[in-house]
Amino acid sequence: MEKEKLWNSNYVKVWLANFMIFFSFMIVTPLLPLYLSDTFQADKDTIGFILSGYTLTALLARPIAGYLVDSYSRRAVLLICYFFFFALFAGYLVAGTMTLFAIIRTAHGAPMGAATVANSTCAIDVLPSSRRAEGIGYYGLSNNLATSMAPTVGLLIYDKIGNYDVIFLVALCAAMIGFVINATVHFPVKEIVPNRNPISFDRFFLVKGWSEGVVIMSVGLSYGVLVTYLAIYGKEELGMTAGTGAWFAVLCSGLILSRLIGARSLRKGRVVQNVNRGILISVFGYLLFALMKNPVGFYGAAIIIGLGNGHIFPGMQTMFVNLAPNNQRGTANSTLLTCWDIGMGIGVVFGGMAIHYSGYSAAFWFAFIVNLLGVIFYFLYVKNHFVKHRLR
Repeated sequence: MEKEKLWNSNYVKVWLANFMIFFSFMIVTPLLPLYLSDTFQADKDTIGFILSGYTLTALLARPIAGYLVDSYSRRAVLLICYFFFFALFAGYLVAGTMTLFAIIRTAHGAPMGAATVANSTCAIDVLPSSRRAEGIGYYGLSNNLATSMAPTVGLLIYDKIGNYDVIFLVALCAAMIGFVINATVHFPVKEIVPNRNPISFDRFFLVKGWSEGVVIMSVGLSYGVLVTYLAIYGKEELGMTAGTGAWFAVLCSGLILSRLIGARSLRKGRVVQNVNRGILISVFGYLLFALMKNPVGFYGAAIIIGLGNGHIFPGMQTMFVNLAPNNQRGTANSTLLTCWDIGMGIGVVFGGMAIHYSGYSAAFWFAFIVNLLGVIFYFLYVKNHFVKHRLR
């Protein structure tokens, strides 16, 4: 039997549109603290407060977006969310006060969170069912490539031109290109299931996937501790003033490599085995980071965590999708991303508290222990729960 085509034109388009979401987002993100400081003379506390608003609205928007893409036309929901995502970049160009910039940045989180849920759900819709798990793995490459390329491009523009408006304009154009690409996608007709209670909890959160969500939160928490305090730890403890960019480059290399390798096992339906491998690799990376307070541990952990997470995320996303009926794919995707966001947020808060009271070592051991507990919970309960309740 001839294998169904994975890289069909519609899948390529939503793949590119997702790349543009994260490229436009990441090209400005590393420069926003500097922009607020240079333009509005904002202090560190104010910068943190302004930037946190984006995360909060993105988190709140994800469950609502999951409900909307399951209940209405996915094409319409995607294009509306994507339009507001790209249009709000124009607000960065006209914000003349710090208050106005804070409002625009906070508002921007909602369409960002909604667009990522809608786009990933539409990507699943246009994939052939026989290659869905494999396609989910490759879809994540668009995030990884954009995340590794965009900060470099943004910093290069800033170094050469020194004009933030040019960077905001590039982000606006990239997001607009993504919107135009998505407008040309032909989505399959989706049946709307009638007589469903529109305010029931399971329309916003995939209850069946609660245990998988706990594992994703543990992974997100550990990751949040490391990436948030990585730069200041490298500078204060290891004397590395320019190692953060290289750390993320090494991490992304691991992510890309593991997604390419993992796609083959996902193609054969080995979802559980993919996650098994990923979480065991990843927990070793956090252990190495906590144990070795030197450049070897610093960069070694990056490649190991990248290799682990590159297996975990597409595998876990496939688990969520396979636990949900077809009319709850959006809810499945939003639940995954919401649990990740919650874990990241908890990691930032508790990691900061651990550093404040006990130092960096305590924070990184805390990240490892939480990750280890998630691994234990996964092997004792979650993988069997998935096998028992999967729908396909």
